[in-house]
Amino acid sequence: MTNWLPDLQASDGPLYVRIADQIEQAINTGALAAGSKLPPQRNLAYDVGVTIGTISRAYSMVRERGLVSGEVGRGTYVLGTGAEDEPTPVDTVSARLSGTRAANAPPGKLRFDTTAATDVGQSAVITDILSAICREQPNEIASYTRNFPQHWLEAGRRWLKQGDWQPSLDSIVPTLGAHAAVIAAVSVITSPGDRIAFEHVTYSQISRGTALLGRQTALVESDAEGVIPEDFERVCLQQHPKLAFLMSSAQNPTLATMPEERRRAIAAIARRHNVFLVEDNLYGATADTGIPLLAEIAPDRTFLVGGLSKSVAAGVRGGWIACPPHLAQRVRIAHKMVSGGLPYLLAELGARLVLSGMADTIRGRVAEEVGAREAHARDIFAGLDFNSHPRVPFLWLKLPDPWLAGTFRQAAFDEDILIDDEDEFKAGRTEKTFYRVRIGLSSPENREDVVTGLTRLRRLLAHGPTGYDSPA
Repeated sequence: MTNWLPDLQASDGPLYVRIADQIEQAINTGALAAGSKLPPQRNLAYDVGVTIGTISRAYSMVRERGLVSGEVGRGTYVLGTGAEDEPTPVDTVSARLSGTRAANAPPGKLRFDTTAATDVGQSAVITDILSAICREQPNEIASYTRNFPQHWLEAGRRWLKQGDWQPSLDSIVPTLGAHAAVIAAVSVITSPGDRIAFEHVTYSQISRGTALLGRQTALVESDAEGVIPEDFERVCLQQHPKLAFLMSSAQNPTLATMPEERRRAIAAIARRHNVFLVEDNLYGATADTGIPLLAEIAPDRTFLVGGLSKSVAAGVRGGWIACPPHLAQRVRIAHKMVSGGLPYLLAELGARLVLSGMADTIRGRVAEEVGAREAHARDIFAGLDFNSHPRVPFLWLKLPDPWLAGTFRQAAFDEDILIDDEDEFKAGRTEKTFYRVRIGLSSPENREDVVTGLTRLRRLLAHGPTGYDSPA
């Protein structure tokens, strides 16, 4: 048992929060080593001169942060990572960063594990624009991108526009896709050790990326209408996140859309606790809900992110971020530092696609194709529990009992189909089990392949795990 004591004079705020923060700091610095036992609550309360209730709340807080575990009769222990026992194998590191997907997709599989824009012949348009850029601006292509021309910003403002609202031109930063835009915002607002709030399931490559940068994850509860405001406030009070990553419309993977009242509640909580928001609107822009964006409700603290990957062409890597006032230049610099810089050819291509109107035309074709594929999915999975939207290229399927998500993903793999189980989307360690898989609809080459793959999955679901002979 350790003799560690907190220094309550080192910070301000409620006593239980100060004690919890001191425990976390001691764990991070090694003063409380993995496996060490915290003082009994009654002893620590006496030594510090506070009530046992205060210590109980502090211990509960660090337990919620995933730092300790406790059992009645045994005490509270600091959790370890296993790194103290032996070096972490390379494949374990890769799994922690890349999730449940293989680093390279095996050949010969039907891919229902991606949601990139469907091929609707956009390569012909892209070829023409690229040829024109190469003819007209050879010097720019041969050099580094040093200036951001005005029309790049105008393209971003136009693409991020929703209804009658659009961000200001001076708030726009062109980026190397939406992912890089989010990481740039994270780099500007947070420092190593800071917490970022995520839903339990979300686009988890952001949480993995931020962990690689030394940020920590705070998990927020959500329901069929997105993040629950009361739980967001609880997390703000207990864990003090600097930033929250949200998908307010057509959330990935649940497809939840926050109603306006809830968005305003989230914005008000963020203001009260000085939390910035990153609003990823990649799928929301295609769903076109008509509900005001968080960026419209709280422009003073919301980074709005959008791009071309899901609705035009993922390989173009076209993205934009609209920043709160006075932060665009900092985000632009951070984006260059974390991404290596924006290639002129891709930035110009993205701008021309948008400003010529071709991006909107392609988006319409992609949405039409996605709608046809989603209709097939609704027919094939009729009678099952799933969330889908006719303009969003995936569905979130609840597995019938007694299927487990990981087992079903492996069974689908053995049927030459790649899908994602729920673990691919978990932003952090959570005890929540959803018994769901995400099935992407956009990557199969044609509708016939979509029907073939979905029919195989439906047959597999009907037979159940008892009919599936898992590999030894």
